[in-house]
Amino acid sequence: MTAQILNPSGWPRPKGYSNGVAVSGRQIYVAGQIGWDAHGDFVGAGLADQVRQALLNICAVLAEAKAAPEHIVRLTWYVTSRDEYHAQLPAIGAAYRDVMGKNFPAMSVVAVSALMEAQAEVEIEATAVVPASLAR
Repeated sequence: MTAQILNPSGWPRPKGYSNGVAVSGRQIYVAGQIGWDAHGDFVGAGLADQVRQALLNICAVLAEAKAAPEHIVRLTWYVTSRDEYHAQLPAIGAAYRDVMGKNFPAMSVVAVSALMEAQAEVEIEATAVVPASLAR
C-alpha cells in the first residue's frame, strides 16, 4: 500500500505512530477488540498480553477482508490504567512489533475508568484501507 505519512516539518518525530496517514482504497472498520481469545478466555497476566491478543484479534478480522496489519491506517486504544500502560511500555512495544511489524499508523491512546468486560484492560479499534489494486 502506498501511504503518505503526515508528520509536519518542525514537529518532534512521533515514537511508534504517525500524526496522520493519507491513503485511498476500500475502507475497513474493526470494532473494539479486547484481550480474549476465540473462546472468550482472557490471555496472559497483564496489559501487554492483552494488547498482543487484541491486536491478533484485529488481524483475524482483517483477514476476513483479505487485509493485513500493513493496511491499518488508524488505531484507537482505550486502557484502564495509564500507569500500567507506561510501566509496561517496553513489553507493549515488543508485542506491537511482533504482531504489526513496522506499520505505525495514526494512533490515539485514551485512559478510561473501565471497559464493558470487567477483566479487560485494553480495547483497540482499527481502521484499515486496502488499495484499490488489491481490493475485491
